[in-house]
Amino acid sequence: MSPTISQAFPDGVVSIRACLESLAEPDYKAFNAKLVPTIDPATMIGIRVPQLRALAKRLRRGDSRILDEFLADLPHRWFEESMLHAILIGDVYPSIEQTIAALSRFLPYADNWAVTDTIRVPRLSDDDARVWLDQLARWIRDDHAYTVRYAVVALMTDFLGDRFDAEQLRLVGGIRSDDYYVNMARAWYFATALAKQWDDALPLLEQRSLDPWTHNKTIQKACESYRIPAARKTLLRSLRIPQRSQRA
Repeated sequence: MSPTISQAFPDGVVSIRACLESLAEPDYKAFNAKLVPTIDPATMIGIRVPQLRALAKRLRRGDSRILDEFLADLPHRWFEESMLHAILIGDVYPSIEQTIAALSRFLPYADNWAVTDTIRVPRLSDDDARVWLDQLARWIRDDHAYTVRYAVVALMTDFLGDRFDAEQLRLVGGIRSDDYYVNMARAWYFATALAKQWDDALPLLEQRSLDPWTHNKTIQKACESYRIPAARKTLLRSLRIPQRSQRA
């Protein structure tokens, strides 16, 4: 059984890395390595996310110098260091501009879906939302696959509700990528859009505006959703592109 956070990071201990290494669970490492297959298992310690969140909470209450040094130390050695960084980054900066600057330093080192999908920014004011949307549009055009994935997931999280605009659908639809994790994020985004913004999202499928793989994966994920009524799922299934057409 791994130690508790208070045991692993007692008062006076200044090494976050040593704390993380003391929390290692070999069995969980083997399990987690299967979930994030793009990562070399040798770079994993094996720490559950609730443990990382508990450590992040403790760090936010502690010596800011330790926290600042950790966030500046890029690239990280361990996968779990990057996960801890991802948890912290949305909580420690007082303005959206500082958060964007911190993310701009961090995202080029992101190399897996688990890290990018863990990042969340705080609740946005209307002014912050405009700044944030402009930045996401820039990241969506980035050459780095996981920066693009992060931007798509953030757009889904932050802008498919009251701040939705149909132009955002076209922004994600305009991405051209062969990367599996980018296109999975796009399918996830469009499936969520079908659940929340059906009238605006459906025409993209009816007009076959997406590449065939993302088109069909969107339909699959939407049909797996409990938020979409059965009648709409029947319509979506009728819009699938035959496999032979996907290869054309």
